[in-house]
Amino acid sequence: MTATTRRSVRIPAEVERIAEVRALVRGVAEASAAPVACTDDLVQAVDEAATNIVLHGYRGQPGWIDVSAELVGDRIAVTLEDEAPVFDPTLVPEPDLSVPPARRRPGGMGVHLTRLAMDDIDHSPRPGGGNILAMSRRLDPRPKEDRR
Repeated sequence: MTATTRRSVRIPAEVERIAEVRALVRGVAEASAAPVACTDDLVQAVDEAATNIVLHGYRGQPGWIDVSAELVGDRIAVTLEDEAPVFDPTLVPEPDLSVPPARRRPGGMGVHLTRLAMDDIDHSPRPGGGNILAMSRRLDPRPKEDRR
């Protein structure tokens, strides 16, 4: 592991600051020679998770998100930590995909999209309050039809 394949940032829990998180993840992916499909999956998943923390976790209240990303073997691992109320996205049921998109209410697909983009997602309560969300994605450029 080199300094270019591990990065971290703390941002205020503000939607406008999530661009910094996307840039951090993209930078680690590019430094790790990740295929474009892998990079895109990572950026989308982390964007969805960070946005959910800001909008649904903190709900406009002040807070922060610590994000770290690093190359670990053949995977990029990303961890998001916060002090928002405990919420385990791994327990969210799958959406009803039989409902046509035009008939769905806006939103509600972020956890589903994150699951599709990542290989592993794990949640644990943060000691002292909050959440630790650990996710990883293999570096392979698997085709869309192979995604879960």
